[in-house]
Parts: sequence; structure tokens; C-alpha cells
Amino acid sequence: MKRIDETLNKLTKSPDFKTRYEQTRQEILNDPAVRSFLLEHQQQITPDVLDKNLMKLYEYKTQSFGCEKCPNLRECINVMQGFEPKLVWRRGGIDIDYHRCPRKVRDDEQRKNEKLINSLYVPKDILSADFSNLDLGDSGRWQAIELAEHFTQKYAKGGEAKGLFIHGAFGVGKSYLLGAIANELANVNISSLIVYFPEFIREMKQSLNDQSLNEKLEVVKKAPVLMIDDIGAEAMSSWMRDEILGTILQFRMLEGLPTFFTSNFSYEELQHHLAHSQRGEKEEMKAKRVMERIKFLTVPVEMKGINRRK
Repeated sequence: MKRIDETLNKLTKSPDFKTRYEQTRQEILNDPAVRSFLLEHQQQITPDVLDKNLMKLYEYKTQSFGCEKCPNLRECINVMQGFEPKLVWRRGGIDIDYHRCPRKVRDDEQRKNEKLINSLYVPKDILSADFSNLDLGDSGRWQAIELAEHFTQKYAKGGEAKGLFIHGAFGVGKSYLLGAIANELANVNISSLIVYFPEFIREMKQSLNDQSLNEKLEVVKKAPVLMIDDIGAEAMSSWMRDEILGTILQFRMLEGLPTFFTSNFSYEELQHHLAHSQRGEKEEMKAKRVMERIKFLTVPVEMKGINRRK
């Protein structure tokens, strides 16, 4: 033990160590967040208390805030992965509390939604969609992509913006464009929810048995940005149109929440689809009422091009 103590004493007394220690100390104390905390508690933090808690301040300063130093949640550099630190004064000393970072909050929300709605399956190519990867070879796709980029830029800055009703033939990239919008919003910590509508309706029907329908419906109604994929591909029923879709759209219209749709149908064709149920019922006024909500929430844009699924 004597030899170790002697080594440590020599190390701490060496000019090089003292220089590095003082440089590190000044870097810590010059950190804006640290300075603000010390100023707030200047009555309690004496020089001795500061020296005793310098390692806590160092732990705080070297971590990531707002996910700025972390490429993704899995590669989070913080002491507690997915949590960012906050300095607190506790029991006569400086301590650190940890709170979920923006990416962790978004990931937890997504996992919670996936547990509630099993049909929220999104293919891998859509999950990795990015505006930079969009094929601009077909000029028929340009307007939809331009409007999508305009929405993300405006909404990310806090501006109000309508969603899009993206319609067109099979395989032109409508769903992929939704994925690109969702990922672009995620980059600025705005969460969104993509719902494949035919599967969602089947899920809603099954939820009548376990009495979880209202809980699942609330998740979709209140999503910050909702994307309903492939509306019109479902077997239409009055219950689906009025109690499910109508309820979702009414809430989002009143709350001003951005809503997107993709469909093989135009506005007019979708209204015809909504007016005719699989039982042969024809309810044009109720279909028109739902369509008025969709039109209020969206800007229509057609996507054209080759079928990329072939």
C-alpha cells in the first residue's frame, strides 16, 4: 500500500498532472449549464463543496444533451443509455438526476403504440425511407415530393400546415413517401404514426371482444402527425366509416392535428367507395360528411410513375 500511495502522491504533485487538472477544471466551470447551476446555488456551494463535487460536474458535462452527440438511441454515449442528466442540489451536495432523452421518449411512445395496435406493421424499406433516396426519375412524382418537403420544413419550424392526400396507382411510392416524411419529422423530434388502414380496421373489430377499442382509438386520434396508408383498400362498412374513421377525423379537425392519407382513389372515387358498403347500402350524405373532413385536413396530390413493386 505504501508504494501505491507514494506513486499517487508523485502523480498528483507532478506539474503535468496539475496543468491537466486545472485545464479540465476550467473547462467544467466554464460550461454554460454548469455555470448557471452554480450561480443558482451560490449560497450553498462553497469552494470546498465545489472541489468535492467536481467529478459529478465532469460526469454531467461530458454527456450528450438533446441527442446531439449520439448517432442513434442504441449508440447513446450517456451513462444511462437513453437518458440525459440534470444537475440537482441534494442533501448538501451536487447530484445528477436522469430523464428520458427525446429519442428515448419517441422510442417509448412507438413501443407503446405497437403494443396497443398490432397492425402497425411498417415494412423495412419504409422505416428507412429518406427524401435523399427518393427516385426523381418520374416527373409525375415531383409535385408530391415537393409538397411533402414543404410540409416537413414548415411544420418543423412550428408553422401550421395541412397534411396531404396522396393518390395514385399501385406501386408508385405513396407509402414510401409517408415513411420519408415520418423520418424527416423524427430528426427534429416530432413523432408520427403510420397506420395501414385495412389492418387497422380489422384490429378495431377484434378489439370489440377484449374491450380495448377505445384505448386504441385514442392513440390514433391523438397522434401528433397521423398517416393513414391505403385508405379505400378496406371492405367498407357504416360502422368503420362513421364510428371509427369519422371519430378520428372529427377530433383531428377540431384539434388542428396534421393528417396524411394515401389511396388508389381520388377524392371523388373515395367518396363513392365510402358511400357503398359491402352489404349493398348506399349512404351518400354520410360519405360526403366524412369526405368534407378529409378535404379540410389535406391537400390532394396525385403521384404518377412506374409500378416499383414489379
